[in-house]
Parts: sequence; structure tokens; C-alpha cells
Amino acid sequence: MGANRAKATLGGALLVAAAWALGGASAPRAADNEVASRSDGPHLDTAAIARERFGNDAPWYLERIPYFESADPRIDAVWYYRWSIYRAHQRDLGAKGFITTEFADDVGWQREPYASLNDASGFHIAEGRWLNDRRFVSDYIDFMYEGGNDRHFTDHMADSTWGRYLVDGDRAAVERHLPVMRHIYGLWEDHFDWSKGLYWVEPLLDATEYTVSSIDASGGKDGFTGGHAFRPSVNSYMIANARAIARIAALAGEPALADEFAAKAGDLETRMVRDLWNPKLGHFSDRYRVDNAYVHFWDFIRARELVGYLPWMFDAVPDAAKYAEAWSHLLDPASLAGEAGLRTVEPSYEFYMRQYRYLGSARECQWNGPVWPYQTTQVLTAMANLLDHYTAQGPVTRSAYMRLLRQYTQLHFQGDRLDLEEDYDPASGKPIVGLDRSHHYFHSGYNDLILTGLVGIRPRADDVLEVNPLLPEPGDPAALAWFHVERVPYHGHEIAVTWDADGAHYGQGAGLTVSADGVVLAHRDTLGRIEVPLARRDPAPIERSIDLAVQLVRGDYPRASASSGSEPENLHDAVDGRLWFYPELPNGWTSSAGSKAQWYALDFGKGVTLSSIELAFFDDGAAIAAPEQVSLEGWSEGRWQALGKARPLANGVTTLGFAPRAVSRVRVVMQPHGSKAIRLAELKAFSGR
Repeated sequence: MGANRAKATLGGALLVAAAWALGGASAPRAADNEVASRSDGPHLDTAAIARERFGNDAPWYLERIPYFESADPRIDAVWYYRWSIYRAHQRDLGAKGFITTEFADDVGWQREPYASLNDASGFHIAEGRWLNDRRFVSDYIDFMYEGGNDRHFTDHMADSTWGRYLVDGDRAAVERHLPVMRHIYGLWEDHFDWSKGLYWVEPLLDATEYTVSSIDASGGKDGFTGGHAFRPSVNSYMIANARAIARIAALAGEPALADEFAAKAGDLETRMVRDLWNPKLGHFSDRYRVDNAYVHFWDFIRARELVGYLPWMFDAVPDAAKYAEAWSHLLDPASLAGEAGLRTVEPSYEFYMRQYRYLGSARECQWNGPVWPYQTTQVLTAMANLLDHYTAQGPVTRSAYMRLLRQYTQLHFQGDRLDLEEDYDPASGKPIVGLDRSHHYFHSGYNDLILTGLVGIRPRADDVLEVNPLLPEPGDPAALAWFHVERVPYHGHEIAVTWDADGAHYGQGAGLTVSADGVVLAHRDTLGRIEVPLARRDPAPIERSIDLAVQLVRGDYPRASASSGSEPENLHDAVDGRLWFYPELPNGWTSSAGSKAQWYALDFGKGVTLSSIELAFFDDGAAIAAPEQVSLEGWSEGRWQALGKARPLANGVTTLGFAPRAVSRVRVVMQPHGSKAIRLAELKAFSGR
């Protein structure tokens, strides 16, 4: 019942390279194909961009991220800021590899001792699949399918894992978790109503507390818990996960399993469309599973919520005008279109924006109206699908898409400072929660929206590169006159896409150009879809070095000590596997202030062989500064022995390499900058690099 993908008619001057490009038959002479003689487009000074955007931490990003620029500097700024969020949320678990966190620091409901949560895993994987270093997403998926996914929340992990395969083409990586995917899918039968053929969930465990169903089920008194309902969200996730399992099973040569899960997806989609479409509201809505004095089993909730657009995120809606008209509510200022962002429920709802939950005097998280980047990402993904391959699009236009994308972009800014928080007031765009945990929150996506929506790279399982930028035509107020992205990994290649409306910006002709590995694959003079053969290459192998200094459980080895600031949590913070340089989020061991030399030591509890140490020092430009000098020592043969010296970087990583040495402890001796305190954000130790 999902939308049928119709190959678009290509207007303008389209020049398509044949399958020879980057694999296959011999390349034709330039005279045989105009594409072969075209420039492959602009080339960005990636080293300069990395230095400008990331300062001393630029080396981490330089070879890893794709590079993007456009006629909208705020989109550009958020693009690079979002990579810094991704970097900050990579927690190194040592031998268990990297995971992606939602909160930069600990929260009470995380999975211990890892600080993992599964609700935003789909966003984490969708963002990370576009890195040229595949380790982070690979480690994270392995962790989640090797015991890390405790079903604390609903998720679409199987679908996002398939989405990762569509980018990197690593068949072995996607097939290896098929048995566990099936197992986890089966576990969700504890939330399946066999009489209705639909999944249900408590909104809190759908990561959306204080929704209409939970508030109304309490008679308007609360809504943090309760309100169990058949929701468009959980059913869309389960449709998507079943489809992904079917596709992976087909890839793995298990046709019976593929047929079984394709049938599950089809049956569930039929039920969801039939039973969760609310004809009175013209919207996909919750139906109650709970029955009490306030609400009744199988009744619809009484207001439209943003969650009603999730079925389009997974192409689980028929391509028909009846359903497409639901998007009118998204664009209606009286319904879900807030002045500063998309409301999670329309303002006509009786308990719209009523604050129920506080932490002290601070307002806590609620979904009864506030703007959430989490659901905004989902809706913009859904809207991109609608524009890309549905014929029935209702009132949605590319101009509306770009306007909402820019509105979402603006939420990342607190004045001129970039800091994404948990949720926002839909009228003012100001953060609501404002708790320490909320800064630089990774509960959403953005760069995947840029690549798959604005740029229009539509990942596929076959040997075709498809690009369809979702920009309005030049002259539209929301149009973008030019953009360029390069170093985008796709099927073992590096992709570049360039749009220049009139050719004036890049001086290489007007239109849309797609390149791979420095070879032009296609060009057209106007906006539109390009589909070009691109022979798949095996992805580059993943290199893994293991940080031996990580302390996951406080009190275990490796165990830290220091000359000052010896409180257990302060000591732990320098070896907790977390690294960032955000001033709003203090992290790391912090010494006392003064001119006296300081030291930080780590006892491994056994002999280890080391060949390098990484030191990351934070500098706030005020009371905390990187030390003037560091000396590294190792405990060997009953005494401290010198391993190296350095003048360390501020807000970057300093690596001290040395000949392999067997030690049981290491110590960093630091000379302060004047009398300022020292903050060692993270110490890492490696046996080989």
C-alpha cells in the first residue's frame, strides 16, 4: 500500500554518464559523451574549513565528515555544529567500541554503565552513516544488537540499520544481525493486540510523555505515565522494521523468512491505515487501549498530534489525495504550524502547553504542544518522502519544505550561539526545559535531512545513484541559489553534488552536477531528478584501536588519582570515554587553581603495553586553561620513567607516541598556565595506533 515510485521525466539538458563511470566497461572518448569533458565542479579547502569550524579539534573531523556549503550561512553553520554534536556523543567503551549517546552526561533512566538509550538510535545511525569513518555506526549497531537494545523505548533500529546498508553497501555487516533483529521483533508481541492486529504502547515508553492519550486518560490531572494506546508511531516503526528484516533476509538468501516478514509488514500497514486513520480529524491518530472513567477502549483521541505524520516517514501510507490532505494541518497556524516550530499538538486541545512536571522550579519535558527536534526530524523526513515519490502531495510544496527546514535550523541558535536543547516554545522558539542535561542534545537528526532532502541523495540497494534536490525553483522566496557538498560516502565512492542556479557562483555553468571520485556522472541545466549507474565497490575496512584507559564502572580498574580535585566523580570524568569542548557541559578532571605543578595518574591494575597516550585539555578562555607543558611518565621496574613531553593543545587532542613500553601505571605531570586551573577532558591509552 506504500507509495509507488515513478521514474521522473527529466527536463532540461540532461547528460548521463554510462555504467562505465567508476567501474565496468572502458570509458568513452570525450567526443562520445559531453559529460566526460565537464569539470567535476568546485573543490572545497577542507583543511581550512575544519580549522575554522572546529579549531584545534579539526583533526578529528578532517578526513571523516562530508563538507557542505550553500547560499544560506545558517544552514552551513548548523551542518558543522551537528557534526560536533555527533563527535561529542561518541562514547568510547574501550573493548566494546563506541556507542552514540542521547545525553552528553548521565541521566537516571539510561542503561548502566554505558549511558545508552535506544529511542533516538534511528537518528544516530542515519547521521553517522554519512561519515567516511564507518567505525562509529558499526560499533553502535553491534553494541545494540549484542545486548544493548533493552527495548526501554520504541525504535526503528532494524530499518535504520538497513538504511546504513543503503549508504555503505556492507552486506556482511547488515546480515550478521538478522537473527537478533528477528528475536527483538518477536519480543514486541508483548505489546501486540491480536484482536486488533496492532501494536500499542504507553506514550512514556514511546519517548513522548504527556501526550493527549496520557493526559486525557488521567482526566487532565497528569499524563507522565498511563494512556496506553494504539499509536501511529509504534505501528509505523514495526512496519519499517518488518520490511527491513524482509529485505535483509532476501539479501541473505532466506526467501521464506523474507516472505514472512514482508507479509507481516503488509498486514500491519493495512490495519494501521484502516484503523488509525481518523476520518473526523482527517489525520492518523491514537486509539485508546486503556478503558477507565475518562477514556474508553478503541476511541480516538480528541486532538491532532504531530505523530500522525510518522507513517509517511516509512512510506506506509497509500498515495491518495484523501490522506495527503492531512498535511494541511501541518501548515495551518491554527493547528500544528507554530510561529517558531511545529507543535506536537494543536492549540485547540484543552491542555495545550499546560505545565505538569517540574524538576525543582525548572520545567520538565512534555509533548502537549512544545516543539521537539525529535519529532520535527521525523516529520521533515516524512515530508521529503512525500515530495520525492508521492504523486498526491496535498498542500505540501518544496517551498514549504525549505521554509520548515530553515525554521528547524533556527532552533539550533541561542542568539549567535549554537546549542540545541530538548524542546522549545512554539511561539517564541525559546528553550523550555533549560536543564544542564539539555545542552547539545542528540535526540534528533539534521545532516541526514540535508543530504537526503535538500541535496536529495536518495540511497538505494541497487547500483544506481539517485539525486533529487527538494529545492523550489529559482525565484521562489525559499529557493537556494547554490550549494555544493563533497566527500559524501556512497557504495564505496566519494560523491559530490553541486547546484548553481545561474552558474554565477561557481562559474562552471548553470544547473545540477553529480560526480563521484572526481568524475562527472551527470549534469542537467535545471532542478530535477538524476539517476545514474554507479558500480558498487567494497567499503573500506574498519580500523579499530582500543582505549585501555576507559573506566565504565566507578571504582574499577583502571583507577585514577590526582594531586588535587580527587573527588571520585571528578577523577572518573577524565577516563569516562566522553570527550567534548562545550563550555555549557563541564566534563573531565579539574585541578585546583594555582601555579604549583599538578599531576593525574592512572593505575591499570595490571601490566599493559602502551605506545601512545592522548590528552585532551579544555580551555574556557577565563579560569581554566591548558597547561604550559606536560610530561608523561610510566611506572616500570619499580619507578616512574619518562615517556615523553609536549606543549599541549587547548580544546584539541595532543598525542604523545613512544616506543612500546610495559607499564602498570601512567602519570601526566602538568605545569599550569599562570595560576589557572587545568581541566583534563579525557585521557586515552593505546597499545598500538
